[in-house]
Amino acid sequence: MNHSLWLKTAYPRDSYPALNKDISCDVCIIGGGLSGIANAYFLAKEGVDVVLLEKDEILAGATGNSTGKLTLQHGVVYADLIKKFGRDNAKFYFEANRAAVLFGKSFAIGDELWDANSVLYSQSKNGTDLLHSEKRAYEEIGIAAELGKDSELPLKTEATLTIKDEAQIHPMRFGQHLAQLSVKAGARIFENTNIRLMDLKKKHLYTNSNIEIQFNKLILCTHYPLEALRGLQFLKLTVGRSYLVSTAANMPLQGQYISVDTPKRSVRTAFIDGNAHFLLSGEEHRAGVDKGTQIHYRTLDSELKFVYQLDPLQEKWSAQDPSTPDLIPYAGPISKSMPYVYINTGFRKWGLSNSLVCARIISDQIIGKENKASSLYAPDRTGFGSFLIQALKNSGLVLKEFSGGHIKRKDSPICTHMGCRTRWNEADETWDCPCHGSRFRKDGSVLEGPATKPLDLG
Repeated sequence: MNHSLWLKTAYPRDSYPALNKDISCDVCIIGGGLSGIANAYFLAKEGVDVVLLEKDEILAGATGNSTGKLTLQHGVVYADLIKKFGRDNAKFYFEANRAAVLFGKSFAIGDELWDANSVLYSQSKNGTDLLHSEKRAYEEIGIAAELGKDSELPLKTEATLTIKDEAQIHPMRFGQHLAQLSVKAGARIFENTNIRLMDLKKKHLYTNSNIEIQFNKLILCTHYPLEALRGLQFLKLTVGRSYLVSTAANMPLQGQYISVDTPKRSVRTAFIDGNAHFLLSGEEHRAGVDKGTQIHYRTLDSELKFVYQLDPLQEKWSAQDPSTPDLIPYAGPISKSMPYVYINTGFRKWGLSNSLVCARIISDQIIGKENKASSLYAPDRTGFGSFLIQALKNSGLVLKEFSGGHIKRKDSPICTHMGCRTRWNEADETWDCPCHGSRFRKDGSVLEGPATKPLDLG
């Protein structure tokens, strides 16, 4: 398995115990990434009795394998948001993510966070047209930005769109600090605690060791909610995978960059314990579909050497994140029939700021506080048309994998989630499922859900 720069340079681990006895709580959170920890923090600060359960170690999933950008600039998105949701909702999205950046700056210390400008750049006429359209959207909803041409990158750029005073973080150290603040506020965190059974009507959970958790409200902070069948969220999410490499930096950057042309690239630097690191990411594809994944790392490594004139990669890792059909994550009650069960997912690779946004939305809903972004992020908002298209795409892939996978890939184990054939990911040494994004370690143990049971490798 590959390990990210962030996992290698995290703070020494705090010791959170495994749950070993029956407990009860007001709010139970499943999932120990940044979204789960932020939910725990916001609720504990309000005096709520909150318990967080993580099946492995906190922050070791999507958070610890991210790019570490804490920004409200999520690619070329605001022009589309205005078109899909209207000016007011696009402004709510901006304001909510801006508040997330400011929250991060309010508590992070040392190498947990660095100030940075966020920059979109184009290398073609089409890309430049996109930037001009995005700039008009910025102006319409009040985002201060500069449209220019020059950049720090050794690339020929046609145009740039810059938002100043953003942030980039060390996601592990940032999250570890927030977890400590959560516990200080009264939250209880348990690691290596895997949920085996959920009785939502009786509001009971059971672990693999048959330990019982009673709750009044439940927050699912997993990629694919374990009970997603409730509102068919499993048919409304697609999972994308992207690749990241890092090496020693000799060109510290003031900005963090993302291209608007194809192929997409994300660039930033980080300073950790006095050492500079250069991070390059891209090569996105649908999770579990590509057979030869090593080529993605080779492509990025080649760009490090020949485009940026840097040493070969020192760390390499990959990340995946679900996307909703309409760009906005899901945060809120999973269905009208079970208003006490909340989901928090679909970050579309922008999970750092949106984790904080979604956590704030759900915690505000639980404590009865108004949040302007609640309706925009509501899981039941998805219109029939976009849902149908996404459902057909996902269902078609699932059916293809069921019918074709068992015949063509008999050497691959069956995913324990819904019976699809997995594919071996040679670059990361994992078994990846193309249907709903489950990942398994080389020994068959679950790395990322929605699967909860290990593969049968016998």
